[in-house]
Amino acid sequence: MSETSFRPGPTCLTSPLRILWWLVSCQYRRIATGAILGTLWMVGLAIPPYPLSKAVDDGLRVNDTSALVGWTSALFGIGMVNAGLAIARHRTMTKIRMDAAFTVARVTAEHTARLGAALLRKVSAGEVVAIGMGDVQTMAQSLTVTGPGIGAVVAYVTVAVLLFEISPLLAAVVLTGVPLLTFLVGPLLNRLHRTGAGYRERQGALTARLVDIVTGLRVLNGLGGKHAYLDRYRRDSRTLRDKGYQVGAVTSWVGSLGTGLPALFLAVVTWLTARMAAEGSITIGDLVAVYGYVAMLVVPISFFIEGGSDLTRALVSARRM
Repeated sequence: MSETSFRPGPTCLTSPLRILWWLVSCQYRRIATGAILGTLWMVGLAIPPYPLSKAVDDGLRVNDTSALVGWTSALFGIGMVNAGLAIARHRTMTKIRMDAAFTVARVTAEHTARLGAALLRKVSAGEVVAIGMGDVQTMAQSLTVTGPGIGAVVAYVTVAVLLFEISPLLAAVVLTGVPLLTFLVGPLLNRLHRTGAGYRERQGALTARLVDIVTGLRVLNGLGGKHAYLDRYRRDSRTLRDKGYQVGAVTSWVGSLGTGLPALFLAVVTWLTARMAAEGSITIGDLVAVYGYVAMLVVPISFFIEGGSDLTRALVSARRM
């Protein structure tokens, strides 16, 4: 059975979560491959600090050229392997998003044709158009969390274990700090869900009005009512624009915190590690390794926040679908 031929019946599409889960089940093999590649790639990002620290402690500090060359070669090899994993992961996740987008569009079109004239008694034509214009890509984008999202969790645990070997205190800071950073973004995601739902509802209504104007343009010209419809469309368009500004403001805060909070966390852990190195609790190589581990954590933390934002917007789109 091919990947695209596995399509469970759409009778289970009774809630937003069920829709997203159905999209996952439609290509479970490809998503499993993406999860494996995403995990290997994300964990691979946590490996380079170890040979880097060994190159400092076993090579530079003791002036051992052979050890320095060996660990540097290992670092180069790890980088090459991880680059290949990154390419394969990106290609797989792109296929997943495209397959999900086409699946949503196909199911929506088939259901629209099945309803026929009864569709207009349930939703407007503009709502169907809005699903095809934006909701398809929004739901498809949320499936990215199945690849790097799973890898981010595994990489987070891996880094915590590696830090525990250096300092239990640093491991405790990471284990408590990362969930705290993610928790701080939670209220913004809830607000994004509320504002996004309101924006999506107004967008569907405005698109429906545009469809009505286009389809009845000749009648409006004959009756002289096009200016009234135009004024009403402009008024609703301004309202939608203001609602879009609200969504954009919340989205910008989520994006800025997704970048700023991990950087702040990196600064705190680096300061703590530098003091431990100055006191002699850890070596200079350990300092370099900890900086590399924590700097790598910026990637999974960003994926946590970005994945939460994508899922929030996808739930809004799936509810409209």
